[in-house]
Amino acid sequence: MSLEMTPDDFIALLRRERRRRAFFVYSPAQKRLEPSLPALAELAEGIARLPDFAEHEGVFLEIGQASGALLSATLHRTIRGQGAGGVRHWHYGALKELVQDGLRLSRGMGRKNALAGLWWGGGKGVIARTAGDRYLDPAYRDALYEDYGRFVTSLRGAYVTAEDVGTTPPDMAAVFRTTRFVTCVPEAVGGSGNPSPATAKGVVCAMEATLDHLKLGTLAGKRVAVHGAGNVGASLIGELVEKGAAQVIATEVSAARSAEVSARFAGANVTVRQVPVGDTSAFAEQCDIVSPSALGGVLNPDTIPRLRCRIVCGAANNQLLEEGRDDRALKDRGITFVPDFVASRMGIVTCANEQYGALPDDPAILRHFGRSWDNAVYVVTRKVLEAADRDRVTTAEAAARLADEASLVPHPIFPHRGAALVNALVQLGWEAG
Repeated sequence: MSLEMTPDDFIALLRRERRRRAFFVYSPAQKRLEPSLPALAELAEGIARLPDFAEHEGVFLEIGQASGALLSATLHRTIRGQGAGGVRHWHYGALKELVQDGLRLSRGMGRKNALAGLWWGGGKGVIARTAGDRYLDPAYRDALYEDYGRFVTSLRGAYVTAEDVGTTPPDMAAVFRTTRFVTCVPEAVGGSGNPSPATAKGVVCAMEATLDHLKLGTLAGKRVAVHGAGNVGASLIGELVEKGAAQVIATEVSAARSAEVSARFAGANVTVRQVPVGDTSAFAEQCDIVSPSALGGVLNPDTIPRLRCRIVCGAANNQLLEEGRDDRALKDRGITFVPDFVASRMGIVTCANEQYGALPDDPAILRHFGRSWDNAVYVVTRKVLEAADRDRVTTAEAAARLADEASLVPHPIFPHRGAALVNALVQLGWEAG
């Protein structure tokens, strides 16, 4: 039995075992990942060998009741609070890819939450997109995301979900119909709405901190290449134009989106190129800053040698294909990299604490954009860059050290609550449904 099996193969395996659910939970006492079924022991060993395992507290999987899709939630470190992070809806050719995405993204969310001063731990949801175009059907999506809400409810609050790649605001409304453990819900039902503008503003704060650190002035007159002109990318372009950037070059795979963003910034010095899927030409632009703002894994042995910039700072999650190798390659080239979990926090910031109500010009949000609060984006970015210089390590190493230290600070009211919830799920026989 191998992690190379497809998600459909795993669904078939669970059905043969007369199960709709499975978990892999880390036992600190045994120092190993324990599966919910003996038949899954080999898979547990494979997951524990993955590069991003890092003693994750649990991986939970379920076959959706109405949709039949494979649903998952991954928890990394929940000392600061329950695992919180968005649910990604994507196609995965192998179970290994789905699990690896959950591990990497949940760890990144934990670091992001900790550096942002949020009382949340690391969590991430992943839904395996079915073959064909069924996932585009509104009725199917409603059923799928209502399934996901029921799945999240079954986890008793160990994981709090939100929006991510492949998931839309209407999808979050469907999730909200079947669970209370969800954020980033539409404003019509009391949520914070689209977090993209705030995310872009936070990335700009990180860019400004980096320019200051390198004594390169302000964004005014700078040339910036943006990889991806989706919701965050387009908002980022707007922020850069407002800051007086001399030129913004963006690449985008969607022809309709390219045309829309081009029209929005007509008259500004903005160029939006429509490119094929997988295109990385933005990384070869002669510019001051490259901003990866689409999918992850884009900083790798193919793109890094082509970079002609001083700074890489963007909104995409998990930009380094391989930590340790790719951040070192950037440092060796004299390129300052701002890790995504430092720069792109504002999506989770704007929605994580929706239960505390919404204020106009909310000071709890605005302080992240300032330069005085200890956890502000600008301040944390400067701390990371200064620590990297002082300790002669990469910025990714410096950021990870600061984030991992912060992630060990217990929640002031409910310390280790996530681990207690996971233990309860195991004791109550969650996998039996």
